[in-house]
Amino acid sequence: MTGSAQGYLTLLDDERVEFPSTTLALDDPNGLLAIGGDLTPERLLAAYRRGIFPWFSGDQPILWWSPSPRCVVFPDQFQIRRSLRKTLRRGDFRVTFDRAFADVIDACQAPRAYAEDTWITAEMRDAYIGMHQLGYAHSVEVWLGERLVGGLYGMALGRVFFGESMFHCVTDASKVAFVHLVRQLELWGCPLIDCQVENPHLTSLGAVEVPREDFERLLHSGIAMPDFPRPWNLTWTYD
Repeated sequence: MTGSAQGYLTLLDDERVEFPSTTLALDDPNGLLAIGGDLTPERLLAAYRRGIFPWFSGDQPILWWSPSPRCVVFPDQFQIRRSLRKTLRRGDFRVTFDRAFADVIDACQAPRAYAEDTWITAEMRDAYIGMHQLGYAHSVEVWLGERLVGGLYGMALGRVFFGESMFHCVTDASKVAFVHLVRQLELWGCPLIDCQVENPHLTSLGAVEVPREDFERLLHSGIAMPDFPRPWNLTWTYD
């Protein structure tokens, strides 16, 4: 355990799947809690149940985070922006769930114009494909004809969804994916969508920030609820 101002960075034990208290997370960088371990299903599930997630680049060891404030979406408070309503009304896109998980994560993994590398390493890709095969990770796909043009993926525990990444190669495609996800999760009684760390794109979609304590309280309540229905089938449509 390495001491620092306002927190400690914990080296994880490879033999024990457990995490330190999130109150020990560093203030700078915000939320860095632990280093090391692995991306086995057991460790990933233990992490997400505590609101902890892995985020690291290819030249780094595995880093585990619990930032405060936390970026979230409350489905029952979500509003669709007017400009996006026009896109939905046109009906150009077709949306599916869990039809092309590997393709979605591969598209999210592709380099972006604003970055030379990606945090979705080959190790991360394989881990989340494994979680999808176990029924914990899910994808939303947006199609234009037969072409995959947008989507997102994340984890689900209880009635909480943890968003990981999204992509688009056609304007508004990722937003269309997000709207369908939020509205379907609302129909299923989801109280909370975790978006991890705030950015302008998430803010434009209605995400807000809450203190870590509030997030964890809502998280613990949400993951104690019955799991989302399986398989994931999209029933929400825009009227």
